[in-house]
Amino acid sequence: MSAVTVAKKIRLGLWLLLAPLFLWLVLLIILPHFELLAFSLIDPEDQGFTFEFYLEFFQEPLYWRTFLRTAVMSILATILTLVIAFPVAFYIAKMLRGRSKGIVFAMCLIPFWVSELVRTFGWMILLRESGVISNFLQWSGLASGPVELLYTDATIMLGLVYTSMLFMVVPLVSTLDSLDDSYIEAGYDLGGSNWDVMREIIIPHAVPGIVSGCIIVFMLSLGNYLTPVLLGGKDSLWFTEQIYTQFITRFNWEQGSAFGLLLLLLSSLIVWAGLKATGQSFTKTMG
Repeated sequence: MSAVTVAKKIRLGLWLLLAPLFLWLVLLIILPHFELLAFSLIDPEDQGFTFEFYLEFFQEPLYWRTFLRTAVMSILATILTLVIAFPVAFYIAKMLRGRSKGIVFAMCLIPFWVSELVRTFGWMILLRESGVISNFLQWSGLASGPVELLYTDATIMLGLVYTSMLFMVVPLVSTLDSLDDSYIEAGYDLGGSNWDVMREIIIPHAVPGIVSGCIIVFMLSLGNYLTPVLLGGKDSLWFTEQIYTQFITRFNWEQGSAFGLLLLLLSSLIVWAGLKATGQSFTKTMG
């Protein structure tokens, strides 16, 4: 068998392996987005070309203020998730060895074996007026009556951090696991304190994991629907709720399509700005 024939078979096998990925991208991502673009640019009355549905976003304060609120809270949720997840990831990657490392990592995965809806309802059972925490506070004498902990921004933040934690821990563990322990030991041998070693060795090495985790958590938080609506109530003012309202409640597919594409465009712009501000590139981070 000639080298040319072998190369052709390898190339064919590679295309066959990539075919499911291409089909998934084309059928479930690219084509639906083109359909949304067509809906958002065509006037349903005269079938003409229009930017009316995009201009509505900027002309109506409720829409762009809701997006700003959603973006700011998603950024805060990303920062909180990073602050909580980094020590956990470092402990798993560098402090644990053998079976205990796998056990602790599996414990981080267990909550995600059930759906997001079930986990969110679990928080509602804990935090509602007649829930576990409220009953405990009354039983212990710390509260004189039922305490409603739901339907606040703090509750939404709690839910966002909880639902996104794994997506920050996994890339951080993968990145920190590749850090040679000898570099950390050398830092201490040269007289560095814990903070010096963290700042000069550990954090620079973990930057790709930090950036990739932040991108994933931010996009998941920004596009989340269940957690803000269930934990924040009808006054949660989350942008995905505005999209849902346009599609399902008002049957305004043109406006909903425009909002969906604006969410994609503006969130991508925020991620790009964040990468530029930190001196990172998307290709380098994903690599």
